[in-house]
Amino acid sequence: MEGARVNIIFLLMPIAVLLGAGFLAAFIWGVSQGQFDDLETPAHRAILPDLLEDANEGES
Repeated sequence: MEGARVNIIFLLMPIAVLLGAGFLAAFIWGVSQGQFDDLETPAHRAILPDLLEDANEGES
């Protein structure tokens, strides 16, 4: 039974390394494509319509 537990390491370690390499490759691709260039503007865009509505209501 002890040998079976050790053998699973030989399956799980390559899977973990491949998974980690895949995430690293996706991160490097995202950085090279500019996915992380502007992190604040999308957040402002999400609330911008509400801010404009509030401003228009205050002017009336």
